[in-house]
Amino acid sequence: MENLELFERFGLAIAIGAIVGVERHWRERDEEEGKRTAGLRTFTLAGMLGGLAGFIEQAVSAPSTPRGLVVTGILIAFSAVFALYQYRESEASGSYSVTSVIAGMATFSLGALAVLGSLTLAAAGGVALVAILASREVLHGFMKTLTWNELRSAIIFLAMAFIVLPALPTTPIGPFGGVSPAETWMLVILLAGISFIGYVAVKALGQTRGELLAGAVSGLVSSTATAINNAQLSAAGHPPQVLVAGALAANAVSCLKVALFSALIAAPIAWRIGPALVAAALVMGGISLLIARRNTTESISHNSRNPFELPAVLKMALLLVAVAFLARASAALFGDAGLLTVSMLSGIADVDAITVTVAGMLDSIGTELAATALGVAAISNTVAKSGYAVALGASAYSIRFLLVNAGALAVGFFVYQALPALLQAVVLSR
Repeated sequence: MENLELFERFGLAIAIGAIVGVERHWRERDEEEGKRTAGLRTFTLAGMLGGLAGFIEQAVSAPSTPRGLVVTGILIAFSAVFALYQYRESEASGSYSVTSVIAGMATFSLGALAVLGSLTLAAAGGVALVAILASREVLHGFMKTLTWNELRSAIIFLAMAFIVLPALPTTPIGPFGGVSPAETWMLVILLAGISFIGYVAVKALGQTRGELLAGAVSGLVSSTATAINNAQLSAAGHPPQVLVAGALAANAVSCLKVALFSALIAAPIAWRIGPALVAAALVMGGISLLIARRNTTESISHNSRNPFELPAVLKMALLLVAVAFLARASAALFGDAGLLTVSMLSGIADVDAITVTVAGMLDSIGTELAATALGVAAISNTVAKSGYAVALGASAYSIRFLLVNAGALAVGFFVYQALPALLQAVVLSR
């Protein structure tokens, strides 16, 4: 190594120890001198010690001897001393935790890695270590609200991703081009995973932030279910303004979710219809935010459905397979009209399945038809939710919901129609 690289690696080892030390010292900043086992200086020195161990390893190791003996020996000695002092502090304070010991060992190891291995990996490890240490309150709060059903859902997710997925065939099965079980299952994981992120956000943050947050997160799971639920609540006498804000937030998130899925699995479709979806979402989300700001004292309790419940996962997989088969069969038998009809009918219940299906058919149907099919599904879904609001909700709820949805669709349709001409004008101006 050249001198500049040596200083860079050694500096990173020290920096990792310093950022960990800042977090550890901050937690015990009110302790008197001599009452704290390890703080800023100690952890900085731990990172430096790891770096020095790495340099010694390079200097004394011979090609015939196993690598890592020096670093391992120093790490064992350091860990033993650190654990001893941490034990004495725990005995004196009556508070027992092994976190600082593990943090010290990790700091030393990352310092050694900075010298002997990847700088990028060492830096990322240091940031991750500090983030985990600083998230104690959030993680502890989340564990207090965690239920067995949610823990089971995490196990289901791991089984879906690492046991079921590798065992599924990738070759399409069935007529009209068939459906790939592996690709379908991967999309189930993707859809449920993004929804689960929203579910976890509510569990971690709580619903005290009001109907807007609850509605937005519900939109990740099912905006249609949110619209129906809020309509029924409004008919039962709950505040219609708050319920409209939640339902509109769910709609906005649903539009953004379709744009995101398109971008992830079929970018050309996202470029064509994404701006229109985003524009509609901005109208819905903006008005939802205005309503929520005027009604900050009222909230509605929700029981968010866990998207990784096994029945929900199986229903999603079956829906994806059914919609994919119907879309391919209709396109093959009836052409463009068949695909658009399936898109419209699928959108009445949900837009996720048709989004995934149309994106998978991009090579055979082209970008314009794929974008049109998604637009039809989005319009059908929005109209259906407006119909549910009129049929099930109070007039104060349904009229507001209907007007905002109509305005959002008009804005989205205008953007969709005007986008090609706008892009052409930009190209010609260059």
